Amino acid sequence: MQTHEVTPAQPIRLLCVEDNPDDVELMGIALERADPQRRYVLQRVDDAKGFAAALEDEHDVILCDFNMPRFSPYAALQILVARRCSTPLVVVTRAIGEEAAVHVLRCGAKDYLTKDKLGTLPQIIGRVMAERQRALEQERLSRELEEAYRRLKKLSARLVVAQERERSLISRELHDHLGQTLTGMVIHLHAAQRAATPEQSRQHTETAVQMAHGAVSQLKTLSFSLRPAQLDLLGLVAATQSAVQRVAEPAGLAFEVDVRGTEPAPAQLDESAAVALRLVQEALTNVIRHARASRVHVRLRFLAQGRIGVVVADDGVGFDKAAVLGQQPSERNVGLYGMIERTELAGGRFWLRTSPGRGVTLRAVL
Repeated sequence: MQTHEVTPAQPIRLLCVEDNPDDVELMGIALERADPQRRYVLQRVDDAKGFAAALEDEHDVILCDFNMPRFSPYAALQILVARRCSTPLVVVTRAIGEEAAVHVLRCGAKDYLTKDKLGTLPQIIGRVMAERQRALEQERLSRELEEAYRRLKKLSARLVVAQERERSLISRELHDHLGQTLTGMVIHLHAAQRAATPEQSRQHTETAVQMAHGAVSQLKTLSFSLRPAQLDLLGLVAATQSAVQRVAEPAGLAFEVDVRGTEPAPAQLDESAAVALRLVQEALTNVIRHARASRVHVRLRFLAQGRIGVVVADDGVGFDKAAVLGQQPSERNVGLYGMIERTELAGGRFWLRTSPGRGVTLRAVL
């Protein structure tokens, strides 16, 4: 539904439902005298057919006579309701009883005025237009609130799914790698106790020690993936550079990390920094798995009011964004949906630019 902000240069469009053309002319003269700063455009109709046709155009206010042989304000109000038209209707008549005035207002008219007091018509028009503007603004805010509530419910449900997915990944990592390593240590330690000779016992013990070192290394890797210690000790830039290096170098991927703006002290970083780092980690994982890229560029921007900008761009094969995001979350797009969810849950915004053969550039502001 359109709204209209009326300025002195913009005419006020009035639809006059009146069977007497002279009365419409008198209203125009009265408006010109009482409000010479404004320009009023009056259109007259006198029956239901003409009224319905006139509603195809936009009008600011409807001025409707009370006593007409072929039409009435009640019929006009019914048509407005049927068409879901919010244009305010004001009854303008020669004489109207108090009971009739109250009844027409209850039926939906915004005000009424007798024709011997047309000098006050500009004030009534201005008031009902302002009320309509407020009602439209309230309706817009209500729609936005409903949409935000729907998005919140959707995000809450997706958050639970994301949390369970992460827990599943951590559980699998612990079971498949760290758990097996610890089990092997126990087996070799028991074997060392039951060894027939000191040499066999020493060999089993050395193997258990080597496996213990491997378990420590696996634990450090898992801990880094969850939250690098550099983030709390050295800040986001150092943690990002370390994360990119740990992933890109083993994959033979050329990389560059550049920074714009001044990074706050580590103690001043909030959860947005952790989200920014996770976005970089997830993006790099996708690059290694799917992009077939030779180079990746990561940029961090420290903006006003503590906001953080993140850009990750690669020169890989790209993909059809509409096709991938148009599907339900699956193994193919779970990483991308995860990044979108993280950004939205942190109150940020996420953009993705890609096409087949042209690489991927993702950007987030947190």
